[in-house]
Amino acid sequence: MSYVDGFVLPLPKKNLAAYKKMATLASKVWRDHGALDYCECVGDDLDAKFCTPFPRQMKAKPGETIVIAWIEFKSKAHRNKVNGAVMKDPRLAKMMTNPMPFDCKRMLYGGFKVLVRK
Repeated sequence: MSYVDGFVLPLPKKNLAAYKKMATLASKVWRDHGALDYCECVGDDLDAKFCTPFPRQMKAKPGETIVIAWIEFKSKAHRNKVNGAVMKDPRLAKMMTNPMPFDCKRMLYGGFKVLVRK
């Protein structure tokens, strides 16, 4: 059964191009170290009427959108091995020295066991 790291973050729309550049590099780094899949999605239809919309729950400020993303691994042990290698990768270290295009303190993150996959 696979394992997924997931995260959600509010992103200033003006920083979308910078974020996409960062996410594109991150995707390459994670996949180079063995991640099975890497996906980042930017909000498009976030005005839900039947439940709590992401922007309200994330306390999005005017001019922000929401990014939801996940990285898939073979297992939790595989995730730990891949993430360990990623954290030592100089491409990621260089990226981390630049200002982030979002507020890291407002990012949600966690590791998840896959419950259903069709």
